[in-house]
Amino acid sequence: MTPEQLRLYLVTDRPLSLGRGLEWIVEEAVKGGATIVQLREKSLDTREFIELGLSLKRTLAPYGVPLIINDRVDVALAVDADGVHIGQSDMPYDIARRLLGPDKIIGLSVENLEEVEEANSLDVDYIAVSPVFGTPTKTDTAPPFGLDGLRKAASMTRHPVVAIGGMNRTTAAGAMACGIDGIAVVSAICGAPEPQEAARELRSLL
Repeated sequence: MTPEQLRLYLVTDRPLSLGRGLEWIVEEAVKGGATIVQLREKSLDTREFIELGLSLKRTLAPYGVPLIINDRVDVALAVDADGVHIGQSDMPYDIARRLLGPDKIIGLSVENLEEVEEANSLDVDYIAVSPVFGTPTKTDTAPPFGLDGLRKAASMTRHPVVAIGGMNRTTAAGAMACGIDGIAVVSAICGAPEPQEAARELRSLL
């Protein structure tokens, strides 16, 4: 993958989607400029997760936008997704890489500067600095990095960096000024009345 593909990273959240279909939100976001999509599901059973993954893969195929599966390497394999995103308590990177092979994308969440440093020994495709700011969409997170911490993380890592946590139209430009490659958004697109317009505005700020 290229750092440009991380520029506007959509992370899905069905409860925030105002009752609208995820496929529609994702396609609108991509039309507005989203460059990569992560399917994040905590409540679906495996069969439903796979079916939704296959549906999103079909939605994204005409646009050439990568589909990433959150946490679940088995689901990523089942739908032949472009990759997975793992956290510090998920499957270890080396096992995920062995299962997925050399060509799939693997992203890793880092929650403090020590984990940023540790990630330099891994051949992950990008790191997600999380959270930059506090956010209501994920409450089980480490203390926020803030912009100073984000800037420090970007200077320490050898990997492309995406920022997540409180990313929206008021914080996007400041985050990008820290030397990162992109921002990951959840509610700023999934919960927007017009997801395409929300994505287009965010892209214009990056």
